[in-house]
Amino acid sequence: MNREKLRLRPGDFLVAGVILLTALGLLAALAARAQGKPLTVQVYKNGALVREMSAWTSLTFTVEGTYCNVVSVDYGRVAVVESDCPSQDCVHTGWCSHAGQSIICLPNGVEIRLVGGAPEIDAVAG
Repeated sequence: MNREKLRLRPGDFLVAGVILLTALGLLAALAARAQGKPLTVQVYKNGALVREMSAWTSLTFTVEGTYCNVVSVDYGRVAVVESDCPSQDCVHTGWCSHAGQSIICLPNGVEIRLVGGAPEIDAVAG
């Protein structure tokens, strides 16, 4: 086996440094984006924002329309706890607690979004 092929060269360190700096830059950008934006619950009815509140409260309210959705906000998480829509998909979604998650009730035209805060970062390592 030829050991010359396995030797690290100066260019290898340069590439590793660029990758490291890029990763640090992306992490810094994500951290800066999340700062100063508290986790917020936004409720949309037929595409229009009808209610917005801090996710760090304890509150239950009803969104009425063709059907009724009972929404519960509980200190950083939100769920549709009751609905009279036919499929109950919104209820089966359960509790959402991370920015970027949403609950949708298509029959009633309701979307509940969690925005702000630090987003969840998904990654695939290979």
